[in-house]
Formats: sequence, C-alpha cells, structure tokens
Amino acid sequence: MIRKHSEHHRLDRLGWLRAAVLGANDGILSTASLLVGVASAEAGAASVMVAGVAGLVAGAMSMGAGEYVSVSSQADSERAELAVESRELREDPTGEHRELTEIYVHRGLDRALAHEVASQLMAHDALAAHARDELGLSSATAARPLQAAAASAVSFAAGAIVPILATAAAPREHMAKVTVVVSLGALAVLGAVSARLAGAAVWRGVGRIVFWGAAAMGLTAVVGRLFGVAA
Repeated sequence: MIRKHSEHHRLDRLGWLRAAVLGANDGILSTASLLVGVASAEAGAASVMVAGVAGLVAGAMSMGAGEYVSVSSQADSERAELAVESRELREDPTGEHRELTEIYVHRGLDRALAHEVASQLMAHDALAAHARDELGLSSATAARPLQAAAASAVSFAAGAIVPILATAAAPREHMAKVTVVVSLGALAVLGAVSARLAGAAVWRGVGRIVFWGAAAMGLTAVVGRLFGVAA
C-alpha cells in the first residue's frame, strides 16, 4: 500500500501572511497612537473618535495602494526576467541547457546526471525549469498585487477597529489608558499568532511588537500632551 506523503510548508502563504500581519499591526499601532495622541491633547470625545475613524479609512487606503504599487513593481520585474529567459531559450537553447547543467553540478550532482536532469526538465518545461532553478521564481512565491493589496487594506481596517472600539467604550478621562492597554494586548496576540504561523519563537515576536507599540504610543502621548498644554 502506497502511503501519501504529506508535508505542510509555509512558503505558499508568505506573501499574503506578510501583507496581512503588516496591515493588522499597522492598523492597531498607528490608529491607537493617533487616538492616544489626540486624547492626551485634551480633545473632546467626538474629536478623538473622528480622528480614529479618519485614521482607519486613510490608513487602509494607503496600505492597500502602497502594497499594490510595491508588489506590482515586483511582478513587473519577474515578468521582465521571464521574458529575457524565454528569449535566451529560443536563441541559445544549447547554452541554456549548459547553464542549467552547471547549476545542478554546483548543487551536488555529478555532471552526467546533471546533464540528464537538465535535459528532461527542459523537455518538460524549459522556461519553468530556468525560472525555478536559475531565477528562483515559483508559483508559491510569485508576486500577486491584488491579493497583497486586499490583504493589507482589510487587515489594517480590522486592526484599527480594536483601538477605536476600546476608545469608544472608555470614559473620557480614561480614554488614553484604556486604548493603550487594549492595543498592547491586541499587538501581543498578533505577535504571537504571526510568530506561530511563521514558525518563529513566540516570545520574540510578542516582545518586539509590544516594545515598539508601547514606544510609539508613549511618544504620541507626549506630543499630544505638549500640544494640548500649548493650546
């Protein structure tokens, strides 16, 4: 009986995972910092909430657009490299075969076997073989602009909702404190989940995201306090 070999790797979700984690982290951190800064400036509750909602909308649009432009540039570069490789395969298939053979030799195959492997892979799909083994491109890591943009925008909005709801539920005199506590807790959870999904140490992921989150909110609180006093 043949048993199906099943392995679970994380490479196929690195693109959207990176975008989603970055978006949610930025949504929580930037919106919470904005809310804490405005609240620390002694603004009214309505003004604090307007600032938070405006930050959510602007941030989600900015994250989505930025991610789309960035990943689109990556996709353009990948297409350009594939076009060059496709042309080289048409113009000099022998040279490309030799190049692929050398790649396999450097990876540990003897020359005869490397030559045979290159021949069979190029007979099956020459461009795919060169894209994978020469350029390091594959379907698992290919740039997907729309997917990355949507993941960033949606995750930013989802993250931003957390401090906004915390602020809305808190008494005016405790808005800043409640927002900081809830937001740091959310950042800790996000750090733990993202580290777990990526196979990294949970304590390291939680520690760095909480540290920088606390630093950002503390700084904006100081700025808000200074401007509030100045006003």
